[in-house]
Amino acid sequence: MEKDSKIYVAGHTGMVGSAITRDLRRKGYHNIIVRTHTQLDLTDQAAVQEFFETEKPEYVFLAAAKVGGIISNKTYPADYIMQNLLIECNVIKSSFVNKVKKLMVLGSSCIYPKICPQPIKEEYLLTAPLESSNEAYALAKIAGIKMCQHYNIQYGTKFITLMPSSIYGINDNFDINNSHVIPAMIVKMHTAKITNQPFVELWGTGTPLREFLYVDDLADACVFLMKSYEENQHINVGSGEEITIKDLAEIIKKIVDYQGDVIFDSTKPDGTPRKVLDIAKLESMGWKPMVNFEDGIKRAYNDYLSKV
Repeated sequence: MEKDSKIYVAGHTGMVGSAITRDLRRKGYHNIIVRTHTQLDLTDQAAVQEFFETEKPEYVFLAAAKVGGIISNKTYPADYIMQNLLIECNVIKSSFVNKVKKLMVLGSSCIYPKICPQPIKEEYLLTAPLESSNEAYALAKIAGIKMCQHYNIQYGTKFITLMPSSIYGINDNFDINNSHVIPAMIVKMHTAKITNQPFVELWGTGTPLREFLYVDDLADACVFLMKSYEENQHINVGSGEEITIKDLAEIIKKIVDYQGDVIFDSTKPDGTPRKVLDIAKLESMGWKPMVNFEDGIKRAYNDYLSKV
């Protein structure tokens, strides 16, 4: 991938896509193509085909997806599986037909079984049942992995897939009804702070272990792997560190400066009990994350403050 290569970032308005776009520009890549959802609906096969035929991108980062938290995944499972499958099918096929030099498809660590040996190695995919609350989304992402692998086998394409841990940071989704755990906690605690609420209630027991990666670190890994990775197996991208939901809540409480109590509702679901990725393959290539976790939370909170 050269500095003047024609690069299409699908999903550039989202948290991950915007970070990839920032990272590319920061590193001197200047021939970047982007389209908003209004300009190009990636679930529309004809529109995607026309775009690829007209623009002829050389490299494609597929960061566009329908994403959300536990509530949204449980409420709209048909939307999650259908929309994500359509996006992947359209972009993968058009990348093949128009001879894209390299395609990167981003997935999620939720592709792995609910109960899985830890840390999670790439080869643990499809070895046990998925977490039911986000099964529809996970199945769509697994299908994307397999499509890329089989295109590579049948046609000799260079389609690679990345499975990030939970991502947070600038340009996150702070919609309290449709967000992931870190932005949801930030919104809840900030709201409780400014309205003088005596406590904040969170779902679950607080005991599940999670791994988080700052979005700019993910973007750096994406550009690094686009240039250097060509194996026909998906690759994990994460921080390699884990934290309990309870400890995460305490960190966010401190950064937001919320003085009330944090209460966990154990009648609500926890989700997967533990989830940390094995990133040995990525580390062996010489990459590692750079952003300290608390610094990343501060950046995310400041980004939220700039929008309220």
